[in-house]
Amino acid sequence: MAFLLNKTGIASHFRAHSQKTDDALTLARRAYHVELGPREKALLAEDPALKPFKSHKKSVWRLKRIGDVLTVVVVAGCCYEIYVKAVMREEARKQARAAEGSA
Repeated sequence: MAFLLNKTGIASHFRAHSQKTDDALTLARRAYHVELGPREKALLAEDPALKPFKSHKKSVWRLKRIGDVLTVVVVAGCCYEIYVKAVMREEARKQARAAEGSA
């Protein structure tokens, strides 16, 4: 019963809580530019020993494109199959109605 009597208190609590969360998110999103240290620069530097293992951008792009095309083809084939089944079902219904009407 006390819960029903304190509706305004609960609503204001949730409102205050959401404002605190918004402020925290705003502060978290705001980042200051800090110059990288020597360790971070060394970690981000390109390692010549790993060059043979890196994928080439053009081949990765081509593989993605092939995957996209195959996806479109499969989806189009599924849509076509659904359409054909619907048309066949409708024709079967029309033939059944015609057979009932003539009998």
